[in-house]
Amino acid sequence: MKTEEGRGATPSPITHEEADANHVATGARRDVTTQPVDTTDPVHGRTSSEPVDDRTLPRRDHLWLRRARSPRRPRLWFEILLIAVSYWTYSLIRNAVPERRAKALENANWIWDTEQHLGIAVERSINHAVNSVTWLIVGMNYYYATLHFIVTIGVLVWLFRRHPGRYAAGRLVLFATTAVALLGYYLYPLAPPRLMAGNSFIDTVVHHETWGSMASGNLKNMSNQYAAMPSMHIGWSLWCGLTIFALARAPWTKILGLLYPTLTLVVIVATANHFWLDAVGGMICLSFGFAVSYLWFGSLPARLPRLPRDVDEHPADTDGGPGRRPRTPGPLARTARTPRGAAQPTAQGASTAQGGAAVRDTSAGGRAEPASSRGAHTAS
Repeated sequence: MKTEEGRGATPSPITHEEADANHVATGARRDVTTQPVDTTDPVHGRTSSEPVDDRTLPRRDHLWLRRARSPRRPRLWFEILLIAVSYWTYSLIRNAVPERRAKALENANWIWDTEQHLGIAVERSINHAVNSVTWLIVGMNYYYATLHFIVTIGVLVWLFRRHPGRYAAGRLVLFATTAVALLGYYLYPLAPPRLMAGNSFIDTVVHHETWGSMASGNLKNMSNQYAAMPSMHIGWSLWCGLTIFALARAPWTKILGLLYPTLTLVVIVATANHFWLDAVGGMICLSFGFAVSYLWFGSLPARLPRLPRDVDEHPADTDGGPGRRPRTPGPLARTARTPRGAAQPTAQGASTAQGGAAVRDTSAGGRAEPASSRGAHTAS
């Protein structure tokens, strides 16, 4: 090119920074995608310029399963409806099991003979000894008929109010225990000792004419007479006792929690409603219930947090386990902020960030100079 004096001059090279400033000043747009900023994602350990592999992200159709396996705060109306429907279904199935009287009596005789052979057949001695104390055996009749429901519901309410994060896991233990017991009623019909002929067992409810077990007296037609194995009086009472012992704080409460299933064992034997081995069957069913709850929630109920946690349900932030991490605000996105008191960018005075350095147009000859701290537009 030639100057006014006619002499030739070599054009000065234009730096990339000046070209960028000229583009901003004239309103032109650069294709910023050609120069991606290599920022590292602090969560997933990859850079933003790398393509995202969808296979590394959890599928959305699995999120409902992870939500179901995460303890959450229970809803009162749903729990009342669930317990009512579940117990109605349990009673319906239990009573629908065919009353195979001959097979049930045969199994009862076999258990009695086995206990005698092992030297643990003390049910008849306890039954006669307690029956001789009228006030004691009458109290046990009412104990057998009422506390089985009252204490179990009371522990459920206590979990609901004081330990909502552990409620779902504890309820699942109880439900799984009861469900597997139905299988035992069907596969192994068993008559209680009080219905065995020729063994001198006393039906304490009939003998003392008290309102007691639904399996005898005027209420015998409302319940399956030959569903003694396993004993859900032991399964439920042991669930209550272990739950109280594990979660209660006061020592005397823990002691009462352990005494409750122990006393229940004495009651079911003294009233001639169960054998010792029926209690063993109830313990096995309870062990199954704890195993189911552990497999579903990944922990025993007592080891779960007392209060449910808010869980981040975004698929990219899910760790894939049954207990997802709490929601915490992370620096996943880089957003621009305008400092207080700074002027908004205009067509003549726009600001941008390229590679971490901000430039400002001076509107004087199109030259660009580094932006100062006052009035600069920074990128966070």
